[in-house]
This record gives sequence, structure tokens and C-alpha cells, in this order.
Amino acid sequence: MGQFEGAEIVGRSWWGWGNDEDAVRGAELETLLTRVQALMPEELTDHEPPDISSLDLPGPRVTPPASLAALCSAEPEDRAAHAHGKAFRDVVRNLHGDLRHVPDLVARPAGERDVIDLLDWCSREGVAVVPYGGGSSVVGGVEPRCDGHPAVVTVDLGRMNRVLEVDPTSRAARIQAGALGPHLEDQLRPHRLTLRHFPQSFEFSTLGGWLATRAGGHYATLYTHIDDLVESMRVVTGAGVSASMRLPGSGAGPSPDRLFLGSEGSLGIITEAWMRLQERPRWRARASVRFGDYTAAVAATRAIAQSGLNPANCRLLDAAEALINAGVGVGGGLLVLAFESADHPVRPHLDRAVELCRDHGGEPAVDTDAESGGDGEGVPEKAIGGDTPAATWRSSFLRMPYQRDALARHSVIVETFETACTWDRFEVLHHTVTEAARQAIHEVAGTGVVTCRFTHVYPDGPAPYFGVYAPGRWGSTVAQWDHIKDAVSEAIHTCGGTITHHHAVGRDHRPWYDRQRPGPFAAALTAAKTALDPAGVLNPGVLLPAP
Repeated sequence: MGQFEGAEIVGRSWWGWGNDEDAVRGAELETLLTRVQALMPEELTDHEPPDISSLDLPGPRVTPPASLAALCSAEPEDRAAHAHGKAFRDVVRNLHGDLRHVPDLVARPAGERDVIDLLDWCSREGVAVVPYGGGSSVVGGVEPRCDGHPAVVTVDLGRMNRVLEVDPTSRAARIQAGALGPHLEDQLRPHRLTLRHFPQSFEFSTLGGWLATRAGGHYATLYTHIDDLVESMRVVTGAGVSASMRLPGSGAGPSPDRLFLGSEGSLGIITEAWMRLQERPRWRARASVRFGDYTAAVAATRAIAQSGLNPANCRLLDAAEALINAGVGVGGGLLVLAFESADHPVRPHLDRAVELCRDHGGEPAVDTDAESGGDGEGVPEKAIGGDTPAATWRSSFLRMPYQRDALARHSVIVETFETACTWDRFEVLHHTVTEAARQAIHEVAGTGVVTCRFTHVYPDGPAPYFGVYAPGRWGSTVAQWDHIKDAVSEAIHTCGGTITHHHAVGRDHRPWYDRQRPGPFAAALTAAKTALDPAGVLNPGVLLPAP
């Protein structure tokens, strides 16, 4: 796979997460496999990913016009790398060489005019268009499952990756949609500003992808979704370019930006946006708090969420999650707390949060920090190193996708699912979903582990994020996971949780999304789809049934 202007794809794994050089190997792999075998004593046999040359991909079914040919690639490496997202089932299918849906072409526009021309051509020919940011979707959002169309073109926006303009007075920037997280922050750093949006996929996802999927980021409270950081957007649709006004707020009717946020490329292709920025944090304070009882830990987390303290990090790990990914043995849970500010010391906020934890039986661990200041050039809080429980979990958090891939190669089922609910429903939801997962694991794998952590918390409810670890059978792990996923999705829906808090809908969550949204809204969304995409070519099958 070659390198193209403005995007960094050299060394990227075509079949799994991230960079080839960062894959789990050596001592890390031995430790990982030893730990897993202690939980599930099964034979773990490695399976190498296939070489792309052995995949025998079908030839492209469409030829671009001469005016667009230079933007389009039909190389097997490009087509294979854009065939799936990065979910467990995507990785496993890649490992098996199961690429039954691949784009016919991968187009890389250099600017908005190219996007318009590509969409016009595809609309005339009835060719499906799949917008593609970093490809980190875990819900089938970028998979070209577009039956009924003569061909599929994946539009990779990686070349459109620049910060075009910075307004330091209003603290905002106009940014192209294809900017990957690190490249975006590198361009803002000379201005001593930051978007401060750090999802787990930060290194391999783009601004446009965050907007199209309403991504959840670094902040566990307050600025949890990318929605909160949007000032205005430009979107290329089949009916023209939608460009909203730059405003700090407006009561002028329904928000045009809200129409496209979370639309997953089904209504248009986001090309750029004005984004609200912040000064880079200078003060940080953090702590870990251990609990002997999970119910008390949840109550303490709720108290903090409702206190108005607004910590940057407020992630509650249950006992299994704390043991597996933080190396900490606790009876009830481990609460990872962090505060940060560019304007003032935050230790008083941390002290009050810890006091609330003590009121619920929590005890701070040894990693409670003294106030730390700096020059604002810090890294995401979750990436800060050290030997503390919180630092161990943060490091594990960044390695989780790579470890998932290593275990997938050894037939282990390792996957996550997430939701959000109100606090009054959490106890029932947690019990019901956990039991549904355990029962489904028992049916398909015999034994396994279910974990839970809060990724985000709100005054009115948490966003629980569940993990599943179970032994699989090579050749059957996708079907095994699908059985588990169906069971937990039904349980989530039954208990009044959302089918997704920040993973998006894609094609995989559609059955439950269809049942979750109100009927009148579904009718309005269908009408919007018809008006903005009259040819029905924009990411068909995502959010709405394909024509």
C-alpha cells in the first residue's frame, strides 16, 4: 500500500487495528496469552492473516470518467483495506479472507470540488457511495454492503486534512473533515489551542468521522460528544452544499447541524467544520478510589456526576475490569478520577470528589496526585504514564484494540458493547444485560467473563461499556459473537437503554435503532434522505433501509 499526499497509511494493518509495528508480540504477547489461559484454559493456536495477493478479489465493476480517474484506485491493497471497519467481527473475517463485500474503487478527493464531482457521477450512474474517515467503525458503518447497486465507491477523505483557518478571538478553527486526530492537534499546537476530543480511536479516526457518528471523546462529563464542540458545518449532499452559519448558539428553528451530526454519511459527505477550541490544559490532578461494594461505587459516581464538579475523567471499573485491565484486585470497583484546567488549579475539585467517594465507603489509592501544572503541551490524560492503577488502566486502554487482534488470531472472542440509561434504570439494566451476556456465552462458548465500566457519566445517568472475553472455535467466532451480541442488544432495548451511546448505528445496530426511534421521526428522516439523496446512493442501509 503506497503513501498518498496528506495522509499517513504507511505501515497500517490492512486486516486489523492500527500500525503493524505496534502489534502485540514478544513478551507482551506471552503475558497476554498466559493471563487469558488462566481465565479460560483452552488451547490457543495462532492464525496468520492472509496475504492480500491470495484473496482473489473480483475486478472492479465500474470505470471512473477521465476527469476523476486520477482520484480513484482499484489496487487490491486499497480495496481490501476499505472493505471492513475495525470491529471484532471485521478483524476475524479479514483473518479468514472473507471479504465478500469490497469497494470497486477507492476515491481520494483533494478538496470539496472533487467530492461534488464524485457524488454527481455516482448519482448519475446509481453507484453507491460510502464516505470513509479513518475506517475505525465497529458497527459496519463503512462496510460496502450495498446490494442493488451496480458498484460501490468508497470516498476516503484522508487527503482533506488541513486546519484551514484559526480564529483565536473566538477560539475556533475551520478544519477539513479528513484530519486524523494527531495531525489535527499538531496543527493547533502552535496556536496553544486544542480541540480536546480524544476518543480511543483518536490516532486512527478523523474529524469527519467523529461528526458523522457523534463520537464520544476524552471528557467523561460535560463535553462528552463531538456535538458540543461544533460551531458550523459544510456538507455535500445530492441536493447541493449545506453550509450553516458560524454562531455560538441560535434559536432559529431546528438546527441544520443537528440534521447531519450522526447521519453516518447517509445524508451527505461532511467536508469541513468550524470547531470550538480550548486552551491547552496546564493544571491536572487525578486519583484512583477503591470500593469494596459495587453498589456503593455506583452511588459515589452518581454523586460526583450530579455535583457540578465536572471531572475530565470519571470512569468506574467493576472488579473484573479493574483486575483484567488495571491489575488491581478490588471487591467492588475502581473509580478513576481526573480534573484539568487551562485557567486555574483543580486540586480543590479533586479533593471534593474524593470526599464524596469517602462518604460512600471509597478509599483513595496511593496514586492520588499533588497538583501538577505545565505549559499546556500535555498529552491526553488517558495517555499519561506511570505505575499507578489508573496509569496501568490508561496504558491498557490504548493497547486494548491491539490485544483484541492478537486474541482474535487465537480464536478468543474479545469484544465490547455499550449503552446509556438513566440512573434509576441502571441497576436493573446492569443485572439483566450481564445475565443475558453470561447465558449467551454459556450457550456458545461454555465459559467466559463479562466486565463493565462507565465511559461517560451525566447528572441523569451513566454510559455503561461492557466487555466480553470467551473461548471461541476457529471458523465459528463470528457466529458465536453474533449470538452474544443479539442477546445483549435485546436485553439493552428491553431495559430502556440506547442501542449505542457513541459507537454509532451503522448496519449492525439498525434492527434495534429502527425500534428505538419514534415513528414520526423515522418518517421525517426518510423524507430528508429522499430530499438530500434523491439517487439513493449515499451509504445505503445505514440508518434507513436501502432502496
